[in-house]
Amino acid sequence: RVARSAREEARPRGGAMSSLVAKIKDIEDEMARTQINKATMGHICQLKAKLAKYKREILSDATGKGGGGAGEGFDVRSTGDARIGFVGFPSVGKSTLLTSLTDVYSEAASYEFTTLTCIPGIKYWKGAKIQLLDLPGIIEGANDGKGRGKQVIGVARTCSCIIIVLDAMKTLKQKKTIEKELEGVGIRLNKTPPNIVVKKKERGGLNLAVSTRLTQLDEDSIRTILAEYRILSADVRINCDATPDELIDVIEGNRVYMPCVYALNKIDAISMEELDILDAVPHYCPISSHHKWNLDGLMDMVFDYLNMTRVYTKPKGQMPDYTAPVIIRGTETPTVERFCKKIHRTLINDFKYAWVWGASVKHNPMRVGKAHVLKDEDVIQLVKKL
Repeated sequence: RVARSAREEARPRGGAMSSLVAKIKDIEDEMARTQINKATMGHICQLKAKLAKYKREILSDATGKGGGGAGEGFDVRSTGDARIGFVGFPSVGKSTLLTSLTDVYSEAASYEFTTLTCIPGIKYWKGAKIQLLDLPGIIEGANDGKGRGKQVIGVARTCSCIIIVLDAMKTLKQKKTIEKELEGVGIRLNKTPPNIVVKKKERGGLNLAVSTRLTQLDEDSIRTILAEYRILSADVRINCDATPDELIDVIEGNRVYMPCVYALNKIDAISMEELDILDAVPHYCPISSHHKWNLDGLMDMVFDYLNMTRVYTKPKGQMPDYTAPVIIRGTETPTVERFCKKIHRTLINDFKYAWVWGASVKHNPMRVGKAHVLKDEDVIQLVKKL
C-alpha cells in the first residue's frame, strides 16, 4: 500500500509536466494558425499571456523556489567579478574553448555529450577575475525538459554574460534555436528592460498612461493581458513603443536581461568568403578554440559587453596599486559612493571627499564628492572624516 501510494503521488507530477508541455504546444499551434490583424490582436495577446504563465510553471518546477540550476554537478559557487556561461549544441567546441582560455581541463571528444556537468574555470583579464562555466550541450526542446536543458538554462540565468558557441560549418539555424530556448525560460539577450511600470491596486480600476504612440498594442489588448493575470485594478504607465511580449515580461517580473556574445568557432574549416558573409551576424566574434585564434578578441568583446569600470586605489603618499583594481560592474552609475560601498558598506559613513586622477576629471588630481561619476582606469584616493 505504501509503495502504491508513493507511485500514485509521483504519477501526477510527471502527468502535470507533460500536460503543461501539451498545453504549450497547443497554444503555439493556435498562434501559428491565427492571422494577426486588429480583430485578432486581443486573442493573440491572451494566448501569449497564457503561454508565459505555463512556461513560468515549468521553469519553477525546474529551478525550485526561484533558484537557478539546482542539480548534482550544477551547483557551482559563484566567484570573481563576473560569471560567463558557455551555451551551445553538443560538439561545437565549448570544452576546447574552456581549456584554451584557462588551465582547467575539460574533456573534449568527437562524440556528442562529452561534458555532462558544469565545469568551472577562472580567467584573469584586464585586472578582472572572470569565472567561466563550460555547460553541457543543450538540444532543441530543452526549455520543455528534454535532456539536461533545464539545469543548463537554470545555471545560465545566474550568469553575468553568455557566450553562445556556434559551429561555423553549420547553418545559422542553430543560433535561432538556442535563442528560442533561452527566450522560452525568460532570458533576454542583448536587450534592456522595457520602460513599463505596472503598479497593482486593491480598487479603482485600471489607470492607463501612455507617453508615446503604440503601434503593437491598444487599450483593449492591454486590458486583455492584465485580465489574464487577474489584474483588474492597477496603474499602468508605458513610456515606450511596447510589444505584448514586453508587457507580459514586466507583469511576470522574473525575466533576466544579460549581454550575449556569439563565438563562431571552427573558422579554420571555412573559406574567407564564407567568413565575410558570417560577418553580418550581430554580436559575433570569429574564433578557433583548437588553434587558439582570436581568443583575445573574444575576451575583449566580453569585457566590453560586461560594462566593467576598473578603479585603482592610491594610498596617501604612495604609488597607485595597478595590480588589483576595484571592479564596478552593472547598469548602475559607477559613482564614488558605489566605489566606497564596493570596498565596505560602512566606508561611506566616514567619507569626507576624494582625490581622483583620470578621464573623469578636468585636471589631475581633482577633489570630488560622493556623487562624482568615475570612468574606467581612474585612480582614487579617499579622505575620511577626522
